Amino acid sequence: MQIINDPAEMQKIAEKLRLQHQYIGVVMTMGALHDGHLNLVKLARERAGTVIMTIFVNPTQFGPNEDFHRYPRPFEQDAALARSAGVDYLFAPTAEQMYPEEFMTKIDPGAMATRFEGACRPGHFSGVATVVVKLLGITRPHIAIFGEKDAQQLSVIRRVVTDLNISTKIIGAPITRESDGLATSSRNIYLSSEERRQAAVLHRAIRHADKEIGNGRKNLDAIATEAEALVRSEPDAVPDYLYFVDDDTFEPAEEALPGRAYRLIMAVRIGKTRLIDNWRFQCPAEV
Repeated sequence: MQIINDPAEMQKIAEKLRLQHQYIGVVMTMGALHDGHLNLVKLARERAGTVIMTIFVNPTQFGPNEDFHRYPRPFEQDAALARSAGVDYLFAPTAEQMYPEEFMTKIDPGAMATRFEGACRPGHFSGVATVVVKLLGITRPHIAIFGEKDAQQLSVIRRVVTDLNISTKIIGAPITRESDGLATSSRNIYLSSEERRQAAVLHRAIRHADKEIGNGRKNLDAIATEAEALVRSEPDAVPDYLYFVDDDTFEPAEEALPGRAYRLIMAVRIGKTRLIDNWRFQCPAEV
């Protein structure tokens, strides 16, 4: 595995790989790698001849009161995990290399980016969209693998890539979960043992929704209200939001319609740690 820091060097390597007819897959991360990231690499390895991983803690997607400075950065450990997972090139630039003094361009991802995560974290998806487009231009991949845990991010990236006629195919990978159902996340390490126990309520809320949908209930508002009450039953759990949305548009959804796909999305603070999760289901078409 080669570690590359310079964007221009990485771009030259990617162009050379393309001239050699190598099929390139990229996995974009902010480091602090865990099993979820490694599963993204596994999927990329299955689909591409060359796998590039990026590690970059992107300052433009963090708000002024968020955890940018305390975000974990165990680079040596991350590099060892990337190497063992089969990454061919690890691209790890600095903020100064990605955003030099004269940098001024920002991408506005539109209305989809203003709801839910976008409302809680103003400017977040502009930062995400801008850095993703930069990283796609630097690594020149044929495919890019993103985890479905960040479902709204995945939808925003797909919209940006479509609207800007970027040829990279965006692939969503299933959520990796821990033994109690909690979605694997770099932020889980912030949880105390008691907070970690309480955090399992997110998956209990998902299981409740799954059961109610399976029983044929169509009133998504009512099910979301029940799921939120379940989350709030833990003393340190405070939801930022918990809603059903249309899986294509991320518009809030009140009732399940035949043939449509929906997601239950949530962001919940457990103490000082903010966790996100989601669950997708497809309504059968009417016969």
